[in-house]
Amino acid sequence: MKKITSVVVLSCIVALNAAPALASVGAKNAAYHGGTITTFAGANDPVEGTLNLTRPDALVLTATAKDYRGREVVIPYASIVSLEYGQKAGRRVGAAVAGTVLLGPIGLVSLFSKKRKHFLTIEFTDGAGVAQVGVFELGKDMVRTTLSVVQTRSGKTLEYQDDEAKKSAK
Repeated sequence: MKKITSVVVLSCIVALNAAPALASVGAKNAAYHGGTITTFAGANDPVEGTLNLTRPDALVLTATAKDYRGREVVIPYASIVSLEYGQKAGRRVGAAVAGTVLLGPIGLVSLFSKKRKHFLTIEFTDGAGVAQVGVFELGKDMVRTTLSVVQTRSGKTLEYQDDEAKKSAK
């Protein structure tokens, strides 16, 4: 019995520690994942924030993450060179482990569900004329709106990484 308890505790610890690394951005938020933007230099993890699409001249990501709270990335639509949209699909492994620990083999059912992460890559030139790039994860509730607004205001055609991304964005 003691061995089973140890396995259960260890499984819970692994599931809880793996969950943040696998977590997606909130459905109505966005996150900066990487690129050459110096505002979030030194960030080891994605920097979550809110995306402001109401400005007619620029896209603005305001960080809500602890270490970068309040910092903004401002990308003028006129400076955008190219746009690319793609997805990354994965299994819900953390949920399956936790579900199996709590519910037994029935918890493995969650392995059949997929989660999708939505990524927008923006290439632009900064105020000094230097080429920059930013990779942003978009929350699932804001993908279509964001893609439409950025494409329309920048005047650039959105490129898709694959057919699945193209289908999802429409």
